[in-house]
Amino acid sequence: MKKKYLILLFPILIIVSLVTGCGAGGSIFGAKPTPIPDIPGYELIWHDEFDGKSINEENWTYDIGGWGWGNGEAQYYTSREENARLEDGFLVIEAHQEKYENSYYTSARLKTQGLQEFQYGRIEARIKVPEGQGFWPAFWMLGAGFDGNNWPDCGEIDIMEFVGREPDLVIGTLHGPGYAGALGLSQWNRQTFNVPDEFHTYAIEWEEDTIRWYFDGEHYFTVNREDVGNREWVFEQPFFIILNLAIGGTLGGMIGLDTEFPSQLLVDYVRVYQ
Repeated sequence: MKKKYLILLFPILIIVSLVTGCGAGGSIFGAKPTPIPDIPGYELIWHDEFDGKSINEENWTYDIGGWGWGNGEAQYYTSREENARLEDGFLVIEAHQEKYENSYYTSARLKTQGLQEFQYGRIEARIKVPEGQGFWPAFWMLGAGFDGNNWPDCGEIDIMEFVGREPDLVIGTLHGPGYAGALGLSQWNRQTFNVPDEFHTYAIEWEEDTIRWYFDGEHYFTVNREDVGNREWVFEQPFFIILNLAIGGTLGGMIGLDTEFPSQLLVDYVRVYQ
């Protein structure tokens, strides 16, 4: 009789383990922690592994608002836990379809502005983007002197942009005075798989006269100082880091009728090496 009960109980234990993540590193999102490797020629100078109970206020602050930040986006960015929190060792940025402050969607945009700024080095994050038409997540940087009115003169480095309507596409772009918006120096990096299915690593290696882009360790794009011609190269100054999940807008496009909410942008870590 006892053997019968054990046989019945065993598949239940397996199901519980899968749901709770206890059989895969203790996380519902995947194995944690992700080891910090030694990268030849680099030293880790700053990182956030998102292993605490709450978002570290010494590292991150929020943009709050709902006018789309000049990109015609549909969401209202908040600092609520419903939209940004730590869970199982990950930063979770969660988009909701809800009426909030004259918008019908909410999400979050976190930044290190005024807290953590960096000049040169390798800037890297491991991220899982959400699937769905209309989502526009990004991992990017702005010049530390950004005041809300001096873009693109402050400079912008888009380490990763993803648009849900093209699930095989990763984009890296550089914006500066005279080469911004649609004229930004950009590379579309097509894959042979659905990018939202897994976590991927996005990185740049930034030197005085050169910035290189990497996807899962593979170099796919380089911009050198000479590539901007007689226009100003504004990447000899500190920059701050931004993580956000936009909805709709000029790049995100139309929001699909079948796009699921809530949906999450998951960030395993952000690391800076020099």
